[in-house]
Amino acid sequence: MFDGIKEAVVADRPAYFKAFLDDFYNVDVLGGTRISEQAWQNSFITAVQASPHAAFACVDTWLTDFREDVPKIDVPTLLVHGDADRILPYASTAARLPALIKDLTVVTVEGGPHNVAWTHPDVVNPALMDFLGK
Repeated sequence: MFDGIKEAVVADRPAYFKAFLDDFYNVDVLGGTRISEQAWQNSFITAVQASPHAAFACVDTWLTDFREDVPKIDVPTLLVHGDADRILPYASTAARLPALIKDLTVVTVEGGPHNVAWTHPDVVNPALMDFLGK
């Protein structure tokens, strides 16, 4: 899978970023309601301005396995994760963390994509303020 991502970055970096950002925001579902064309374009412009080499090289860092480190977290932790995340699917990531982190508060954002902070501030901001107030 990761080799395919790197091949896509090399073949047509802007096309890769378009596809990535469409999934990052679940544009087919949330476009025009929770993510405007202008906000999406802003993300796209930022992405394509990044170093072509960095866009390619960063993919290898995604293979880093943190499973042994996660149980060592010993501070209160907030996890806000969309249940419709196409980048890091909920079942494969967020759903596994309560068994690994002792003092974990989980806020599941119904219908939320990867970037719930942008698309669902009505859920994320109160959760963050509540967590920080404890």
